[in-house]
Amino acid sequence: MKTLLGIQNVTKYYGSGNATCKALDMVSFNVNEGEFVAVMGASGSGKSTLLNMISTIDKVSGGSIILDGNDLTTMKEKELAKFRRDKLGYIFQEYNLLDTLNIRENIGLPLQLQNINYKEADRMVEKMADRFGITEQLDKFPREMSGGQRQRAAAARALIVHPSLILADEPTGALDSANSISLMHTFNMMNKELNASILMVTHDALMGSYATRVLFLKDGKIWNEIYRGDRERKVFYKEIVDAMTVLGGTGDEE
Repeated sequence: MKTLLGIQNVTKYYGSGNATCKALDMVSFNVNEGEFVAVMGASGSGKSTLLNMISTIDKVSGGSIILDGNDLTTMKEKELAKFRRDKLGYIFQEYNLLDTLNIRENIGLPLQLQNINYKEADRMVEKMADRFGITEQLDKFPREMSGGQRQRAAAARALIVHPSLILADEPTGALDSANSISLMHTFNMMNKELNASILMVTHDALMGSYATRVLFLKDGKIWNEIYRGDRERKVFYKEIVDAMTVLGGTGDEE
C-alpha cells in the first residue's frame, strides 16, 4: 500500500524557559492510502496538538510531516492555503456549517473556492448528498436540521473535492449515541465505498472501534497501536477498552 501521510519525529513545544511544555515528543507513524485511523488517549495526551500539526493550523517545533509527497513543514503560507483547499477535508465536533447558507451552498462551498462552474458544482453536490442520505435537506438551513443531519452535511462538504485526507476532530462529540453510531457507519461508507483516507481524533472507544487501526498517545508519545484486521468490531472494541484502561482512562480532550 502507498504511504499517504508520514509523521517523522514530530515535536511540539509551547511556552519558553521554565514554562516550556512538550506537547509532542518525537512522534512517528505512517498512514496508508485508504486507511481509517483513530488517534486516542487521555486528556493532555497530545491528540488535538497532533491534529493541529497535520492540518497546518499550528507549526511543528521539530520533525517533518509529509502528506501526499509534500513536506508541510517547509511550505510557505500561500502554498499551505492552496494545499488545505485542495488536499484536506475537515469534519469538526461543532459541524462548522455556515448558518447563512443552506445545505446545498454549504456542501458546494469548496467547489466555489476551486472555481468549478455552477452546473457542474450543483451536479456534484446532488450526487454527494444522495450518497449521504440528505438530498431532501439540501434547501434547508443548518438550524432546520438535526445534529446527525448537520454532521452528514459536514462530511459531504469535506469529501466533495475528493481530498487526499479527511481529518476528523471528535466528530461525534456533539451527537447522541444513536447519531454517533450513524455517523460512524457514514465514515465506514466513506472509507470502504469512496476510498477516503481518514484520520480521526476521539476519546470514545466505541467510536474508535469503527476504525481499521487505533494509535494511542500518552504524554505526547506513541504508546501503542492496534489493528482490527478481520476481527469483529465488538472484539476490537473490547481490546481498545482494555488498552485505554491500562493507559489511564478516556477523559475529554485537552
